Order: sequence, then C-alpha cells, then structure tokens
Amino acid sequence: MKKLAAQTAIYGVSSIFGRFLNWCLAPMYTFVLASQSEYGIYTNIYAWTALLMVILTYGMETGFFRFVNKEENNPKSVYSTVLWCVAFTSTIFSVIAVLLSPNMASALQIDGHADFVSIMCVTVAIDAFCCIPMAYLRYKNKAVKFAMVNLIMIAVNIFFNVFFLVLCPFLYKNGSSLVGWFNPTYSVGYVFVANFISTISKVVMLLPEVKAAGFSTDKPLLKKILRYSFPLLILGVAGIMNQTLDKILFPIIYTWGGHTVEEAQTQLGIYGACFKVAMVMMMFTQAFRYAYEPFVFAKNKGEDKKKEYADAMKFFVIFSLLIFLGMVFFLDVLKLIINKDYWEGLAVVPVVLVSYLFQGVYFNLSLWYKLTDKTHFGAIFSVVGLVITLVVNVVGVPGWGYWASAVASLICFSTITLVSYFAGQHYYPVNYDLKSIGLYAVVAMAMFAVSRISPLTGVLAYLQNVVMLGAYLALLFKRDLPITAVPVVGRFFRK
Repeated sequence: MKKLAAQTAIYGVSSIFGRFLNWCLAPMYTFVLASQSEYGIYTNIYAWTALLMVILTYGMETGFFRFVNKEENNPKSVYSTVLWCVAFTSTIFSVIAVLLSPNMASALQIDGHADFVSIMCVTVAIDAFCCIPMAYLRYKNKAVKFAMVNLIMIAVNIFFNVFFLVLCPFLYKNGSSLVGWFNPTYSVGYVFVANFISTISKVVMLLPEVKAAGFSTDKPLLKKILRYSFPLLILGVAGIMNQTLDKILFPIIYTWGGHTVEEAQTQLGIYGACFKVAMVMMMFTQAFRYAYEPFVFAKNKGEDKKKEYADAMKFFVIFSLLIFLGMVFFLDVLKLIINKDYWEGLAVVPVVLVSYLFQGVYFNLSLWYKLTDKTHFGAIFSVVGLVITLVVNVVGVPGWGYWASAVASLICFSTITLVSYFAGQHYYPVNYDLKSIGLYAVVAMAMFAVSRISPLTGVLAYLQNVVMLGAYLALLFKRDLPITAVPVVGRFFRK
C-alpha cells in the first residue's frame, strides 16, 4: 500500500498537477474564444478524439501489462509486438482520416473546417502510438520520467495555446509585422494546432523507449494479446462513449427540440465548460489508475492482495468524497475561473462530480474481470451503460438540454458499478469495507445537503463549510488514517 501511495503521488505530479495546468486552458478558452458555440465545437471534437483514442489503442495497453508480467513471455518481445502493431494501425487510420476529412467535417456540422478534423485525427493517432512507450515506462517503474514527459508535453501545449490565442491576437491588433501570417478568424483552430505540436514533442521525448523496443514482432504472441484485448476494445469503446456520447450527439439531438445548430453548439459549450470545472475528480481518478493497474498485474509471488484491493477502494472513495465536498462547498469561488456567460450551467457540477466518483469506483471494481481473464464481462457492463446513456440522452436532451446529459451519466455509472460489484463478488470475492465506505458517503451527502439548505450567506456560509470540511477530515484522522501516518505533515504530530 505504501508503494501504491508513492507511485500514485509521483504519477499525480503529471496527472493531477499536469492536468490541472491543462485544465486551466478551459477557463482561458471561455474568455478568448469568439463565442460559446466555438467552445461547443471544441467540446464536440475533443469528445470524438477521446473515443478515437480508445479505438486506436484497442485494449493493447492493458494487454501489454497482462502479458509482460507472465513468466513464459519475454518482456521485450511483448513490448515490441504491441508497439509496432499499434503503430501500424495508427498510420492506416491517419491516412484514411485525412482523405475523408471533408466528409467527416460535414457530418460533425462544421462544414468548411476539414482541417480541424485532419489535424486532430493525426494528433490522436500519434498519441495512441505514444501510449505504449508510456505504458512501458510504468512497467519499468520509471514514474519520474513518465511524469516529466507528460509535464513537458503539457507545458508545450500551454505555451502554444497562449501564443496563438493571447499573444498573437495582441500583436496582430497592434499592427506588429511579426505575426503577418496570423489569421484572427481561425480562433479555435489554433487549439488543435497547439495540441498537434505538443504531441510531436512527446514523440521526440519517447524516442529512447521506442528504440529500446527493437523491430521484432511475435505473431503467435500477437494473436494471444489481441484475443485478450479485443473484449477490452468493446469495453473501452462503450466505456468512453458512456463519458463522451452526450457531447458527441448533443449538437444533433438538441436540434430535435426545434433548436438551431448554433443554439445546440452554444448549449454544448456551456455544458462543456462547466463539465471541465468538475474535472478535478477525474484527475484524481486518473492518477490513481496509472499506479493501480501495474500494481494489480504485478507478480505477487502467490500472495493474496485482496486486503490491499479493499483498502485501496476505501481510501479512493474517502478522498474522492473529500474532493467532492471541497468543490461543492466553494463552487461560488470556483466559478470565477470561467466567463460569466457560462455560469448558468454550474448547477450540474455536483451531479457530474458524483458521476465521476462512480466512474472511479467502477474502475476499482474492474480488477476482478481483468485478473480472472473474464474481460467480456467488462464489455457487457459497458454496453449496458451505453444503452442507458443513449436512451436517457435521446429522450431527455431535446427538452431538458444538458441536464439530461448529466443525469444520464450518473444513472449509467451508478448502475454498472452495482452490477459489477455483485458479479465480482461471485467470481472474485473481495471483502470491501462497505461499512466505512457507507459511513463516509452518508456523512458527505448530509454535509452537502446542509450546505444547500442552510440559510447562511456570505462569509458565514463559507465559515460553515470550512467547519464541515474540518469535521470530515477529523473523522478520517480519527477513524481510518491517523494524522501521524500522513506523509510530511504527520511528523509534526509524532512524539
């Protein structure tokens, strides 16, 4: 557990801190993009790229961890086989996507912007290839380099975003000859250009890991890996669509209620911006995932790790609820980071946060079908969630807009979490501390309710929320995590 915590902390530098830096771009976009509808275009295209990333990696990242830890396999052979397989499919996809980009732009209702589609398709293909060297770094426990690669890539992305969207417009407006090439009407297109440049920088940093793979491919091994990974592709596609389907289909479904395409993109822009506010919860989940997956698949020399899995679940929920409370208690402060034109959508943030929490719990539960090689169960659960997401969005979005999308996500992930838990207890029972998890959940929801119905306003309301947050931490330190065990801080409380 100490090793897991240490790895989570290091990965968190690149995942939480790095994503936080990237996350800061979203508020900037609300101020510098020409309109909410442009932010809607950005939200829609990035939802598609998330789906494409899952398709282009087709479960090979998890497949790599599974087979590289098997005694009978040569780790270098596994790595090389997986890497060049993903490289081949990513190249084929890039060529096809560029050729069909005008048709794809028309289908996305952004006619005249085939270049947006081309740039992002090539970028996501390169990023999919980079996933395998990054997984290799995790396998080799090179968490520091993993963190540095991500941080540098994010820094490059931020630099070029600020350069294209802030500095260049300023210089152009003041008649500087240095930016004679700059097109102020291209606006959101520069977001995609900046992303492409940062992805290229990632490839350059990973060249030593690519070279280390060699150029061999073990075809019999590849067949085994693909057979293991294919259900994960279905799982991944359905899973990511549970997260992004609302943003993918929203521009189309919302028009069924009599709204224009412009109105649909505007509403999606508002929803997307407020969804970004809630991304802090997803950052924590992602950092945990990077450390947890190698931990689960590592050779354990016959030891039973179920106690560790149960502890990991408990502490994940505890800290996720802490993040939830911190955000909902001070949402009035957090809203200042985005343009006030987007504030109307902030009411959905608590719903989105709880949805993210269930996503994290579902990921924790997924270990049972990965360890037992019953990955088809994950595909089934994700398809069930996808059906729920699709039905609720189709029925609700035309009349209730993004509220229906937020509720659909919550229903989806809470449902598949429960189904996965009961199935997992049958095939790979883990004695999760449901009593503690339930206690913290009840306390957190009660505090949230008090903050919403309390008549206190202004400074008194904030003081009340600070007291409740302190009470939650006091419960944690008293019951499950003595403050003396907390890194750095704990040493000041030891005798």
